[in-house]
Amino acid sequence: SAVHITLDRPTARNAMTQAMYGRLRECLDEVSGEDGVRVVVLRGAGGSFVAGTDIAHFTRFTSAEDGIAYERTMEEVVRKLETLAVPTVAVVEGAAVGGGLILAAVCDLRIATPDARFGMPIARTVGHGLSVANHARLIAHLGPGRTKALLLLAELVSAEEALRAGFVHEVVEMRELDDRVEQLCARIASHAPLTLQVTKEAVDRVLARRPPDEDDAELLRRVYGSSDFRTGVRAFLEKRAPRWEGR
Repeated sequence: SAVHITLDRPTARNAMTQAMYGRLRECLDEVSGEDGVRVVVLRGAGGSFVAGTDIAHFTRFTSAEDGIAYERTMEEVVRKLETLAVPTVAVVEGAAVGGGLILAAVCDLRIATPDARFGMPIARTVGHGLSVANHARLIAHLGPGRTKALLLLAELVSAEEALRAGFVHEVVEMRELDDRVEQLCARIASHAPLTLQVTKEAVDRVLARRPPDEDDAELLRRVYGSSDFRTGVRAFLEKRAPRWEGR
C-alpha cells in the first residue's frame, strides 16, 4: 500500500535533470491510476535528497522566456506531487536545496536525518528567482520572516532548526530511519483514505495556491533575463564566486 519513489543520481547528489523531472511526473501519473496505494514516499539515493536542478540545464537558456517556461514546467511537476490524492512523505537525508526544498515542501510530511540541510541559496549561486507560487509554499510553512531570511541570507538550515520551525515532522537517526518510515506509512495506511484526501484538499483550498500569473512572469523575466543570471550559471559551473552587477 506504500509506493516508494527514489530520485537516483547520487553522483550529483540527485540534482534534477529535465529527464528526471519528466520521469517523476510519469511516476506520479502511474501512482494516481493505481488502486490500493495509500501513501507515497519520496527520497533520494546515496545519502542526499535533492541538491536542486542541474545547473547545466540553464546554459541552454537564451532569453528570460526560457526561464519562465522552465518555471511553468517545474510547476506542473510540483503541483502534481502537491495535489496527489494520497498522503506523501519526504525522507530527507543530506541536501534538500533549491528545487529539492520545494519538492520536500509540497509533500505532506517530512522526516529527516540529523545531517539533513534545507535551503534556497540562489541569491549567492546562480542568481535566478522563485515563482510566486513557490514563495507562497515556503511562506505557508515558515512564515514571511523565516522565508525572507532563508532567501536573503542564502544559508542552509539544519534538521534541528527545520524541526523547530515546524517544517520537519521528525528527526530520526539513520539507523532507525527505515523502520520509522515504515511505521509512519503503516499508520497512514490504516486511516480512512477519504478523510485523508479531504484533509489534503481542504488545506490546499485554505492556502489558495494558484498558478503564477502575468505579474509573476514579469518578476521571473527580471531575473532570468539578467546578465547576473548568465554570470551566476557560468561561475557555478566553473566553481568560482560570481561577481554580481545588478543588471
